[in-house]
Amino acid sequence: MRCIIRYVCVSFIAAGGAGAQTTLDWQQVVAKFRAANPNLRAGQLSIQESKANEITAYLRPNPNLTMGLDQIQPFNGNPYRPLGFALPLVVFDYLHERQHKRELRLESAQQGTSIAESQQQDLERTLLFNLRSAFVATLEAKALLANAKENLAYFDKELGINRARFKSGDIARVDLDRIVLQRVQYESDFQTALVNTRTAKITLLMLLDQRTPVDQFDIRGPFEFKEVAVPLDDLHSMALAARPDLQAAVLAVRKAGTDHRLAVANGSTDPTFSMDFGRNPPIPAYMGVSVSIPLRLFDRNQGEKARTQIDIAHAERQKDAAQAQVFNDVDSAYFTLVSSVNLLRPYIATDGYLETARRIRDTMSYSYQRGGAALVDYLDAQRDYRATEVAYVNLVGSYLTAAAQLNEAVGKEAIP
Repeated sequence: MRCIIRYVCVSFIAAGGAGAQTTLDWQQVVAKFRAANPNLRAGQLSIQESKANEITAYLRPNPNLTMGLDQIQPFNGNPYRPLGFALPLVVFDYLHERQHKRELRLESAQQGTSIAESQQQDLERTLLFNLRSAFVATLEAKALLANAKENLAYFDKELGINRARFKSGDIARVDLDRIVLQRVQYESDFQTALVNTRTAKITLLMLLDQRTPVDQFDIRGPFEFKEVAVPLDDLHSMALAARPDLQAAVLAVRKAGTDHRLAVANGSTDPTFSMDFGRNPPIPAYMGVSVSIPLRLFDRNQGEKARTQIDIAHAERQKDAAQAQVFNDVDSAYFTLVSSVNLLRPYIATDGYLETARRIRDTMSYSYQRGGAALVDYLDAQRDYRATEVAYVNLVGSYLTAAAQLNEAVGKEAIP
């Protein structure tokens, strides 16, 4: 049994299934997921939108051009020369932004892009856990299918032996009938495992946004228990450095500080420099310069300053909450993994549950075939072995899912 689940690569033929089969390992599944998953692709567009905002934030004010023509006399003086005393005027003016408003807008937009990138990484972290869970579920379903197929083949072999015993008069008809009825459970296990395998593959194909027929899609990968000891404190340190949602919260604090400095800068007055050109007979042409400075009698930006100051405290509280969530996630996932390890150890230990169940099954089969054991004991041994193997496969699946959950909590591949 352990050889079967050590590296699951079982394929099966369903009704109507034909054609070349595509078999992917975990790295290939991740590559296809990152290239095709619509949620990830939508998040990447959000980053591009944020980068476009950087361009807008750093734009300079455009100068203004004003043209005028004064003292037009269409009804007085010489009606044939209505523009004889006209005064043309051309004015150029430009708003000069003080206290680095433009630079602060760009810095705030760039920090917004960094937050969007961290949020995209956090989205990928969450979706990769869903993908890994679906991948493990498919491997588990395939392992159960292989186990059900092996148990059915073994029971058919036992059934063949007992049919021969019945024909030779070694056992009664009722004993053979009870053994035949026991086969229903093994056949049911096989069909259930077959359906569960197809369902798990369909779920995986949905996450990959693939339209490959399920009969032409398969995965491969190790499905085994391999204990890896990583201290909890090391996991905490890795999570604090790697969790993208925590990094986004830290960046949000910095952005709030930048937004506050921008609010203070926006409260300053910006002068407008002007240059004008005109004609005023008998002066053929002239030019002039001027500066317009708003009188800041009232601070119309004090509400924005107060709001952004509050935003800093708000972002800091959210960062503290995110850090507490990181510790909670890591601790919960770690002890779930430890529980799975504790449950699995007795199965694979020397003379463990798997070996004991196999030995009991073989012993009771040998004894029953030679009249040394009752039929009920023989059937019980078969059921116990089947239940022990199924429990072990399910526990391996739970262990691999718990390892994936711990990797998600840490934000990186802490448990290979």
